[in-house]
Amino acid sequence: MTKSEQERMNGKKKINNYYDYSLLFLTIFLSCFGMVMIYSTSSYTAQVKFSDPTYFLKKQLVSVILGVIAMLAVSKIDYRILMKKAGRIPFNLVTLAYLMAIILQTYVLFFGKEFNGAKRWISLGPFGTFQPSEFTKVVAIIFVSYIVNKLPRSLNRVSGFIRVMILASPLIFLIVIENLSTALVVSAIVVGICFVASRKKWYYFFFGFLFVGMVVAYIFLGDEFRSVRIDVWRNVETHPLGFQILQGLYAIASGGVFGTGLGESMQKLGFIPESHNDMIFSIICEELGLFGAIAVVLLFVLLIWRLFIISINAPDLFGGLICSGVLIHIAVQVIINVAVVTNSIPSTGIPLPFISYGGTSVAILLAEMGLALSVSNQIRSERI
Repeated sequence: MTKSEQERMNGKKKINNYYDYSLLFLTIFLSCFGMVMIYSTSSYTAQVKFSDPTYFLKKQLVSVILGVIAMLAVSKIDYRILMKKAGRIPFNLVTLAYLMAIILQTYVLFFGKEFNGAKRWISLGPFGTFQPSEFTKVVAIIFVSYIVNKLPRSLNRVSGFIRVMILASPLIFLIVIENLSTALVVSAIVVGICFVASRKKWYYFFFGFLFVGMVVAYIFLGDEFRSVRIDVWRNVETHPLGFQILQGLYAIASGGVFGTGLGESMQKLGFIPESHNDMIFSIICEELGLFGAIAVVLLFVLLIWRLFIISINAPDLFGGLICSGVLIHIAVQVIINVAVVTNSIPSTGIPLPFISYGGTSVAILLAEMGLALSVSNQIRSERI
């Protein structure tokens, strides 16, 4: 009689740690697909500017490798260590990460490196640049999850939700000064985690309408730059600043059902500036067609589904909220990016997760997926 048969006869349960290999495979596949598309979209620009068609691909490859290593390392660490104090320091790792995010966001406002009129990066010398706002997204997930985990019932009252928003407001406020688009993503993460954790939902609709009203007032009364983007969105065919979005729409239309073929895009040849960044989805539509675009969206749907499964099976509230935050982060960025490229909403700078070019973005996003995998690794599966 085998050992498993003996355990079954004795009525004992064999408990094993679960690990979501489906999520791991989807994450790595999307990252690899992103590198293929980055090479396809950037080779012409890289050849013209740097005489090396693989210039952007090589930089992205380094970030993906570092990100995958970080993801695998984080996935094997118990995520609950974040709630424990770090040595003799009277703070846990969540609080330290929160303070570090505030310091980095403050530093970049005064000493950040500027590209295309935006000061969002910290120079690391020969190692390139670092974008603190990407780190802040992860910090927002773990910090709000930690606060809600400590006081879960407080969110059943409006005062509890306001308290969480006050605690998270330094992260949001500092990013608003730097980049309104990223601030919207962080705000969605914070509110989304609170929404998932609370039983009463009615007051979220009230604050939602209030928030939309404040954003509209900010755009039209205090921010001429973004009010211009509204005008571009409404008159993309005639507005002189609608060139990039219009070219992206041309790329989508010319792709048809099955596309022009990988590497055969015409719009990437200078018509869409930096097509390997936020507008990369339009080139996917052109080269791979409607079929390829739907396939990419379905991959993200599967990724979100796996995060949902982990979140509802997490061993505790903290782990479930972390996975919910990661899910919200991915979903919001995918929806906004696709909506911008198709001109469904005004233009804003949100990258397509794992696919758009950006070393800091992909590396930190992969490490963030490691957190979700860490939660999955603590799930106990029982077999009789």
